[in-house]
Amino acid sequence: MSYTPAKIPTFYFIGVTTQHSSIMKVFPKWAAHLGLGDVEIKGIDFPPHDKPQNYRDAVAFIKSDPLSVGALVTTHKLDLYDACQHMFDKVDDHADLMAETSCLSKQNGKLVCHAKDPISSGLSLDGFLPESHFSKTGAEVFSMGAGGSTIALTWHLTQTFKGVDRPSRIVISNRSQPRLDHVRHIHEQLGHDIPVEYVLAIRPEHNDEILEDLKSGSLVINATGLGKDAPGSPFSNAAQFPENAIVWDLNYRGELVFLDQARAQASAKQLSIEDGWTYFIHGWTQVIGEVFHISIPTSGPEFDKIAEIASAASGR
Repeated sequence: MSYTPAKIPTFYFIGVTTQHSSIMKVFPKWAAHLGLGDVEIKGIDFPPHDKPQNYRDAVAFIKSDPLSVGALVTTHKLDLYDACQHMFDKVDDHADLMAETSCLSKQNGKLVCHAKDPISSGLSLDGFLPESHFSKTGAEVFSMGAGGSTIALTWHLTQTFKGVDRPSRIVISNRSQPRLDHVRHIHEQLGHDIPVEYVLAIRPEHNDEILEDLKSGSLVINATGLGKDAPGSPFSNAAQFPENAIVWDLNYRGELVFLDQARAQASAKQLSIEDGWTYFIHGWTQVIGEVFHISIPTSGPEFDKIAEIASAASGR
């Protein structure tokens, strides 16, 4: 891939199918509302788990090009960090702990690596989880996909400041063992006291079996990218959700089979269902604030206005 020097301040979106994201319509509206001036967003697409050199080329370009102001990274958070960590001038504490990159910014000419997911996933979770949900129900968490999003949200859920309002158990599944080992390593560094199981789930039926053993009210998360970056669902159509489960798909676009499976059981099982739209807004605004060195509220009238602009621009 060749890179052309930016002619105006340019913000990059490093993903898989970036042109299909609502951000391409939303960002110009947000930029006008936030007073960012004459700025542009451009997508950089890589297949999942691309060659390390391709990540290095993209980071080297952003680092050296004066008008390339930063980037948001999805899907490639762990791979890009692993390939490029020696290229960053500064790494924030979350990125260092989680070994991932979700945001690149520049500060006084230095390239800074950030992990914003612990903040954005926490804001999203706290926005829809009922108050004292885990302490009242004893519910568990099942997150499918051992990438940066699962690392971030489990970090948030295990924080000791939550006291007894934490999951009674966490189960993480993934189709490959190395990513599970990586999450286990990070959890060992965190040193929390919540039981965690790391399950190799090569086929959807393996996830179905885990689902059947969950307690009532458990939080079930699709953090695999299936439905957006690739077709399908981490479950088979025979999967049965627990009663009163809270079902969260981190995706908001694509063929959201996982959400369709949950909706088919919503009435009978009394499920609460969330897509990834609010997560999308928090994730992008956290990064935009960092890259453009502005403060963006996470709640209240101004945040509501930002959400309203996004909905209108995307046709949601």
